[in-house]
Amino acid sequence: MDSRKLILLVGALMVAAITAFAARSMLVGSPAPEAAAMGVVAPKIDGPEVLVATRALPVGTILDAGALKFQPWPKELVENAYYLRSGTDLGKLIGTVVRLPITAGQPVTQGQLVKPGDRGFLAAALGAGMRAVTVPVSAQTSVAGFVFPGDHIDLILTQSVEGDGPPLRASETVMRNLRVLATDQRTTDQKDDQGNTVVQTFSTVTVEATPKIAEQIAVAQTIGTLSLSLRSLADNASELDRAIASGNVSVGDAKDATAEEAVLDRLANTPQTGNTTYAVGADVSRFQRRTMPARSTPAAPGPSMPGAPVAAAAAGTAPTGPLVRIARGNAVTEVSVAGKN
Repeated sequence: MDSRKLILLVGALMVAAITAFAARSMLVGSPAPEAAAMGVVAPKIDGPEVLVATRALPVGTILDAGALKFQPWPKELVENAYYLRSGTDLGKLIGTVVRLPITAGQPVTQGQLVKPGDRGFLAAALGAGMRAVTVPVSAQTSVAGFVFPGDHIDLILTQSVEGDGPPLRASETVMRNLRVLATDQRTTDQKDDQGNTVVQTFSTVTVEATPKIAEQIAVAQTIGTLSLSLRSLADNASELDRAIASGNVSVGDAKDATAEEAVLDRLANTPQTGNTTYAVGADVSRFQRRTMPARSTPAAPGPSMPGAPVAAAAAGTAPTGPLVRIARGNAVTEVSVAGKN
């Protein structure tokens, strides 16, 4: 290689090195542009505050304090049927029932709610295909009054099975996940002056049930004593998770979140029967039975010929006193000898 080409190569390398150094200096020296976070300021709504739903409220929902809130609404869109903050006591709407479905964020109209005491209130509280059944209870069988409308309960049947010897005493959970519609004739919680819930005992509880479970509850009342068992709020979710995991419940393809939520809500509020649990006297005390007592079977009467016993039976009386059995061939007749020497 001659000297001229060598000088050109060294010069090219020097130019490349200087260019790279200059580019690095420019990148390091000048700070990277920062994206200015522009806060999105919500436009101020010129209008009064109206009552809106905080979540989707299907038909039959008993409203609680977290279901409604006041929110500003454009005054040109405010209807006369809306509940305005001025003139609306939110506490009086707690316990009302949704008669028409309300989507989340939608203003609530007066025609969408049914108040306790209004005609059709209980019918509006019932889900599609459901029935209302009233069960008599006492202070001991009603969780001492700590059951309120909107709670979910189980029904426990306690009975004594008679037979030879001591009876079998047993309790059985016969119905599960029944929604309470009313206690006595109250459909809302009673509040004191400080806003605290007042616990009151009641003599009847009205629950929501399917037609078949309603029939079973009617029969259960004639068998023994019914007691209420208050369910935890977490029970429905855990049972639903187990049912979905086992494949007994399908929620679809999960593409429609609204439809899936509606399915889950319906399943979580469905009364259930079957697969009952029970306890007998021996589970509590060693001196009680564990199995059903047997009954003695009366001996079947033998064949008889027309005579005194048959005539007495026809007359509506049974032979009394000592009996003499007379056999004539294959025919056997019983003759009373009471009073005869």
